[in-house]
Amino acid sequence: MHRTLSHPIATLAALSLSLPVGAAAATVTVSAGDFDREHTVVTFQLPESSGQLRQLETPSGDRLPLQIDTNGQGSFILPKLAKNASLKLKLIPEAPENFHGVQARRADRTLEFQQGGRSIARYQAEPSDLPRANINPIYRRGGYLHPIQSPSGTVVTGDYPANHVHHHGIWFPWTKTQFQGREPDFWNMGQGSGTVEFVGLDSSWSGPVHAGFTSRHRFVDLIPEEPVTALHESWEVKVYRVEGNPAPYHQFDLVSTQTCATSDPLILPEYHYGGLGFRGHWDWNGAENTRFLTSTGETDRVRGNTSRARWCHIGGKVGDQLTGIAILGHPDNFRAPQPMRLHPTEPFFCFAPEQLGDMRIEPGQPYVSRYRFIVADGPPNAERIDRLWNDYAHPPTVVVQSP
Repeated sequence: MHRTLSHPIATLAALSLSLPVGAAAATVTVSAGDFDREHTVVTFQLPESSGQLRQLETPSGDRLPLQIDTNGQGSFILPKLAKNASLKLKLIPEAPENFHGVQARRADRTLEFQQGGRSIARYQAEPSDLPRANINPIYRRGGYLHPIQSPSGTVVTGDYPANHVHHHGIWFPWTKTQFQGREPDFWNMGQGSGTVEFVGLDSSWSGPVHAGFTSRHRFVDLIPEEPVTALHESWEVKVYRVEGNPAPYHQFDLVSTQTCATSDPLILPEYHYGGLGFRGHWDWNGAENTRFLTSTGETDRVRGNTSRARWCHIGGKVGDQLTGIAILGHPDNFRAPQPMRLHPTEPFFCFAPEQLGDMRIEPGQPYVSRYRFIVADGPPNAERIDRLWNDYAHPPTVVVQSP
């Protein structure tokens, strides 16, 4: 019932481990496989390297920034490649000059991501201030993403909405649970039986290809006199620099890894919501003001509820601006394609694998969930979302070779 996911990096088909990363004669060959590629994030493993910037040179002489993280994973944006085609790139030892990438800026209790001076997303680390005086302090929350902004600067997420004060942009609690004979609810915080707390921001970075962070949360059972941590959770978020499109969009990934904090499992009985949640802008409230579209083509939110899909787009008008966000589930996620909760009257969406029956997060078996988010103005572009899901689920393959 549980699965520890491997990182969905591009397949590394061949590699000379003795190859110095800075060797100018090294080549990187990327193959599109079964899908057309356009502005595709490509990630692959490099040996003996960490935290460096390099470049890849195309046959026409153009250069692409290559960002290498501390684990030796290199990432670049592939501008375009037809299906079944391959492209050989030369690995250049020099770092790119005057690159304009994505910046992560820590301010007070938040971490903000910007590109070209425009905000993309913000991570609320420590608990946020309550926006209204009539909110019970029990609802104060950190460890979530809000606001998320479209390329036009329009905010697509909601936070502490009046009709569901415990909803927070993009967040990840469980609702119906069993732990050590008790039933803490980590979602409905007003009951006081459970909560999810921000623990620490372990790292953050900026770069020409992506910016991001890693952080830690804990799921706390508040029922006993002495609260007990049931789960530890880590987040890894990467915000990518994707631009140059006729219709621009923002793209970021979230990986949640949950592990048992004790020798006892967290049991998740069958229930209609709980897991990765999204709360849309207040202007999307009402049955007629939120527009849903799933990867199966379903637009009716009632029929779409409890259905299974690879992705779901949620959108509507904020003022006069039509905008929205697509949430893509990775095929290695537990019970993928995961069933969904589409709220009948509010701008709320949730991937909820427990709709299909009881689940258990067992000691020693990390529960890993992986999602990609595409934020764009205008109506949903199903063809583009499908293409981006294929990039995510079936990335190009990469071969690194010495001459």
